[in-house]
Amino acid sequence: MFDVIISGGGPTGMMLASELRLHDVDVLVLEKDAEPGTAVRSLGLHPRSIEIMDQRGLLERFLAHGQQYPGVGGFAAIDKPRTANLDTAHAYVLGIPQPVTDRLLAERAGELGAQIRRGCEVTGVEQDRDGVNVGLGDGTQLRSRWLVGCDGGRSLVRRILGIGFPGEPAKTEWLLGEVEVTTPPDELAEVAGEVRKTHKGFGIGPTANGLYRAVVPAATVAEDRSVPPTLEEFRTQLRAYAGTDFGAHSPRSLSRFSDATRLAERYRVGRVLLAGDAAHIHPPLGGQGLNLGIQDAFNLGWKLAAEDNGWAPEGLLDSYYTERHPVAEDVLTITRAQSELLSTEPGPQAVRRLLTELMDFEDVRQFLAEKITAIGIRYNFGEGPEMLGKRLRDIPLSRGRLYELTREGRGLLLDQTGKLSVTGWTDRIDHVADVSGELDAPAVLLRPDGHVAWIGEDQNDLLHHLPTWFGAPSEDAGRMSPGG
Repeated sequence: MFDVIISGGGPTGMMLASELRLHDVDVLVLEKDAEPGTAVRSLGLHPRSIEIMDQRGLLERFLAHGQQYPGVGGFAAIDKPRTANLDTAHAYVLGIPQPVTDRLLAERAGELGAQIRRGCEVTGVEQDRDGVNVGLGDGTQLRSRWLVGCDGGRSLVRRILGIGFPGEPAKTEWLLGEVEVTTPPDELAEVAGEVRKTHKGFGIGPTANGLYRAVVPAATVAEDRSVPPTLEEFRTQLRAYAGTDFGAHSPRSLSRFSDATRLAERYRVGRVLLAGDAAHIHPPLGGQGLNLGIQDAFNLGWKLAAEDNGWAPEGLLDSYYTERHPVAEDVLTITRAQSELLSTEPGPQAVRRLLTELMDFEDVRQFLAEKITAIGIRYNFGEGPEMLGKRLRDIPLSRGRLYELTREGRGLLLDQTGKLSVTGWTDRIDHVADVSGELDAPAVLLRPDGHVAWIGEDQNDLLHHLPTWFGAPSEDAGRMSPGG
């Protein structure tokens, strides 16, 4: 019997597996595809996801395979300067193809001891009070204490649970391909620039290994978007919009995506949960899909581990839904808005002109950038300073930097007073007495996902808040004197 089975070996599933393994949870990842996918459905990581990789010591791996694009906050292809005035040490987008992201996260999960089985499709789910029975396509039956569906927008796990997935069906579809071309680079760039003046949903440009990545609106919405387009279909649409197919040939990958927008009504039924695209789908404008899934996993991992390990306080696991569902709603709003602003209809074009003027203001560009990059997320932890509920950016300390202390996925008390204690919770929280010129607080308590759960300097107040996130003490903390 496994502690947790994860259905789906994409970036959400592998990130979740890694987070669970940091807490010694026995994890099995089941992926229906026998081989890793080659389709480039996501092109990069936003600052919050980059921070997450840094928090877990993975950033150097990603930087070695990606390209940094300074400044963030592009919105609906409106040509304005990108803002660099974000509260982060990583104010850039990391361009990295999804297959590389998938591989790096799968390698990390394997290194930490997660079992990964490819070519294993989940076909049935039944749960009882003590666990979940998972049926596979070959007739095998597995059992686990928990199951997490990270199995994409057409999630079988979600459908078996009967969770509603309200929203809007696809009205527009795009084709995405990585191909070789015969058109000279200068001529291609000139043609592409002209097309984008009137068709913002079109684009083509060079990638690595001599390939070109192109996106073009499809002729119709396919009945089954899991079936990739043919090369001829792809070339036909390029000719329809650009007047040429650029001599496209030898495709590395071809795929399709749409503006379908849906959000699961619940993220949990009993011992089964949803994360990533299984919980929400939306247009790809702004490149938030993969990032949103990784951030779901980062929020869920430590909470599910706490539940499995027996120390989770009441309601901790359910806070995954109450925190992440509003974030997904916000992403759906942002992507819907961008999708509308790409329309050539008079109404959306009028709004686009107005927003174009508003984006001359740096505050507007920063507001939009914080939305898209997830830097501005603040979970509702109750009344308190503005910092409460937000993630704390990486800050320099006298003996290093903050994110170097978060590699193990534990809670962290950063204590500038040197007088506080987490006795009773040392199996879950690291206590670091250090100072930073960039932290305007005597002490902060960080959850394993880096969000600020408490701010102060009073030991008794700290003792009052610790059980909210880290459960009952594992030893007799009552004998501890304040500041001891």
